[in-house]
Amino acid sequence: MKILVTGASGQLGSTFKSLVSDGHTKDLDFVFKSSSELDITDFDEVRQELVSSDYAYCINCAAFTNVDKAEAENDLAYRVNVTGARNLAMNCNESKTVLIHISTDFVFDGFLNTPYLEEDIARPIGFYGDTKYKGERAIINNVEEHFIIRTSWLYSEFGHNFMKTMLKLGSERDELSVVYDQVGTPTYALDLANVVLHIVKAHSIEYGVYNYSNEGVASWYDFAKAIFDNYKINVDLKPILSTEYPMPAERPKFSVLDKSKIKNTFGLEIPHWKDSLTVALKAYSKINI
Repeated sequence: MKILVTGASGQLGSTFKSLVSDGHTKDLDFVFKSSSELDITDFDEVRQELVSSDYAYCINCAAFTNVDKAEAENDLAYRVNVTGARNLAMNCNESKTVLIHISTDFVFDGFLNTPYLEEDIARPIGFYGDTKYKGERAIINNVEEHFIIRTSWLYSEFGHNFMKTMLKLGSERDELSVVYDQVGTPTYALDLANVVLHIVKAHSIEYGVYNYSNEGVASWYDFAKAIFDNYKINVDLKPILSTEYPMPAERPKFSVLDKSKIKNTFGLEIPHWKDSLTVALKAYSKINI
């Protein structure tokens, strides 16, 4: 079974590559394309890749994910997150390829105080979230055979993410301040990748939108403290309000995702974020000796 992975040089794409190299993808033929090898914003380029090859699945890991830069670089964020998603959807529809697309908790405004369900109204408060939601709609409107997986606070030993940033800053500074009034769930990219593989191997036709994150709830402060405690970094960590650390893009205050649908549909047991963090830090240590 041939599978195309777009955005292959990013965090999640690199995670899929690690699964392949570790031998966890037998009977699956992965083709990895970085943004320089396949520009999803170019319709003709996408069409040539999909229509000329016999792909059973396309896993779209390509995205403009810098939340703050999206506020300034509107055009690029829109082209990647909306136009790119539409290009993939239209060409997957023509080539009869199942599209698996990764979306985000930032499609929600964060005003609820209970975990978000898939059918809750999406009301993004930043440009990044807006483009990701419009990308979802472009997929829903253009290809029936799709899985959209909304995830949150993705991190791993690869790419740019909060865990690696904290490890770097913790080794450089004696004191750090991290916001404690934004609440969600850290998600290990390896866990997300394994769920995607589970869906692929199941040949599921239960298409639609799903939430996936690790179990549990944390603030960014809690996440940082767990990183430092686990990695035994001694740093004076101070909790602060978001107003004390203003950023170009507003973040949802609460973006915990309800995962009942994906657990019930696919029979999943999801690890707690603290357990997955331990696994991630061990993996990080192995490649940063």
